[in-house]
Amino acid sequence: MKGRLNPADSRGFSLIEIILVVVIIATLSAMVVPRLLGRSDQARIAAAKADIEVNIPTALKLYELDNGFFPTTEQGLKALLKKPTSNPTPQNWNGPYLEKTPLDPWGKPYQYQSPGTHRPHDYDVFSQGKNPKSDKVDDDIVNWE
Repeated sequence: MKGRLNPADSRGFSLIEIILVVVIIATLSAMVVPRLLGRSDQARIAAAKADIEVNIPTALKLYELDNGFFPTTEQGLKALLKKPTSNPTPQNWNGPYLEKTPLDPWGKPYQYQSPGTHRPHDYDVFSQGKNPKSDKVDDDIVNWE
């Protein structure tokens, strides 16, 4: 029977070959995994910056264009989703300006203040970052820097 393999002639991998492959895979994993783990924090920071620098400001500017003023601190970013009933009541509210309540990548609400402390001409928007309970502000993502 030409062309057929005889099971007695075929050989599998030896234990040494299998161990060598496992060691190579483990070494590659040890080099690659730590680099990928740091990327998730970078991606979250980039997403928060995009929200703070583009997405939320765009909605706030549309609100201001329609009504002539930004939502107050008390009305907050919720004013972009539902017409506020507190003063000043927007007469030309044409929202919703956002699809959902804006949460930062860590699942916390973005902080909003109008007029802003750092930007008194309009508003401050920021995320307290990965560690919101920390007194350190170096991990905060802000719109005033």
